[in-house]
Amino acid sequence: MTRDDLPRRVARRTRSGLRGVVPARRSEVEALREELTRTRARAEAAEQQRERARARVARLEKRTRTLRAKVGRLEVRDDLGYVFIVTYGRSGSTLLQGILNAIPGYLIRGENRQTLRHVWAFDAAVHKVRRNQRRERRRKGIEDGNDATHPFFGMDQLPSRRTRLAERKLALDSLLRPEPGTRVTGFKEIRWDEPDTPGYVAWLREVFPGARFIVNTRNLDAVSVSKWWGKDPESRALLERTEADLLALADELGDAAYRVHYDDWVADPQVLEGLFRWLGEDFDVDAVRSTMARPHSY
Repeated sequence: MTRDDLPRRVARRTRSGLRGVVPARRSEVEALREELTRTRARAEAAEQQRERARARVARLEKRTRTLRAKVGRLEVRDDLGYVFIVTYGRSGSTLLQGILNAIPGYLIRGENRQTLRHVWAFDAAVHKVRRNQRRERRRKGIEDGNDATHPFFGMDQLPSRRTRLAERKLALDSLLRPEPGTRVTGFKEIRWDEPDTPGYVAWLREVFPGARFIVNTRNLDAVSVSKWWGKDPESRALLERTEADLLALADELGDAAYRVHYDDWVADPQVLEGLFRWLGEDFDVDAVRSTMARPHSY
């Protein structure tokens, strides 16, 4: 064998060796490709399963929110505080309303012309019927008044607590409409001059647990010539009687009432610090001044 034959022999041996290696390597590569394909398929299946799970979670969350909203509409919120502004017209009560609404979590609605008096009238009527039926039952010695043959069947078993809860829910759903972040709600009203106002206020305190009343007054000489008051020659006398009744109501309410005087707190907003302390809220005189700088009412 010559020196020139050596490269050919090496090449033949190399080709011979590769004939066994290459198929093995090809087979290994194909196996790896198949495993990669299966792995990708499993990954795609897993991703599809995750997507289905995410979609199911989203549906369940939506259903949960819907059910919670339905339950919320059925339940009566018991986490609210209640504040009512008691005053007469042209006393600056709309500005006071604005100052309260600047407190985080407060939602004090405006006047509603005492529409809740109609609910109070309903409450008074059904409870009067209940008292009469219970009195009649005792007079006749009837132990069980739940008799379907009686013309007033069921009235002597009227549930007072549920009735008051329903009345509160009606007011919350219609007049007050507290929002998710509301802590304290209520309204301001200028129509408190009826003789039976103390009875109405007593009912408000039953329907709205812990209700508090801010009694706002103003210099009557200024009020009596403002807007519609100035057209009535008897306005000064009427305002004097109304204010006297409101102040008497405040005295009767005791700690459930707080008196403020428009002329005082407009001249010096710092005067309202006592009101905020009574409400249990932080007092920010700059925030109060900012609210007072905005026009309120007409």
